[in-house]
Amino acid sequence: MKATLGQRAPGVLELVVGDGGRRNALDTTGWLTVAELVRGLRHRDDLTALVIVGRGAAFCAGSDLREWLGADLAKVAASFAAMEEAFRAIEELPAPVVAQIDGVAAGAGCQLALACDLRVMGADSRIGMPIARLGILPSDAFAARLSLAAGPAVARELLYTGRLVTAEAAVRLGLANTVAPHGETAACVDVLVGEIIENPVAAVRAAKHAVSNGLGMLRDRCRPDDSGGPPVAEWEFQSAVEAFLNR
Repeated sequence: MKATLGQRAPGVLELVVGDGGRRNALDTTGWLTVAELVRGLRHRDDLTALVIVGRGAAFCAGSDLREWLGADLAKVAASFAAMEEAFRAIEELPAPVVAQIDGVAAGAGCQLALACDLRVMGADSRIGMPIARLGILPSDAFAARLSLAAGPAVARELLYTGRLVTAEAAVRLGLANTVAPHGETAACVDVLVGEIIENPVAAVRAAKHAVSNGLGMLRDRCRPDDSGGPPVAEWEFQSAVEAFLNR
């Protein structure tokens, strides 16, 4: 399954991404499934929170690069548009969204985490944007999410180097809210969600709306159709994808 939706607690739903293989990297269909499932929750007045978690030991390693082998740049651009559709659906959900991160959140998986309102990272998890290694041009929207969370200097460093940072570093840089002890990520998320849902639903949703409106003034300067970019040159991209998959 690309993504499944289930009950986590009364009023709290859990979106599980991936099938447990390839560290839950998603293809275009997977990203569109995430978008569809989240959009379907927009009018659920009984929804107090949504938790997004990866299946198995990883959160999400981004996009499944096997889909891009031999693909032309139009297909790659369509894949990035599907990712952005998923991220926007999460950002526009009225209820708060919490990312439960174990393992790796890389590339589009990092963006998936950043689209959530809050992020709890397991002690051994890592997060970052290693897309430069594939010659991919980050979209304005991708860079904006990273910059809004950690500031432009950190965003530049992570995009330029492609480095993944530890959970402790992620909290220090503003990319995450909390580091959970080893094996206790889910429990820490449950405590956080429990604190959220003790408050009136309308008040929590109003708080999300207010913060999102402020951030949106900056984020929405990005072109709405800017879905991440095709790489600099098709041959460079294909060579990078092949090299990455054959490591």
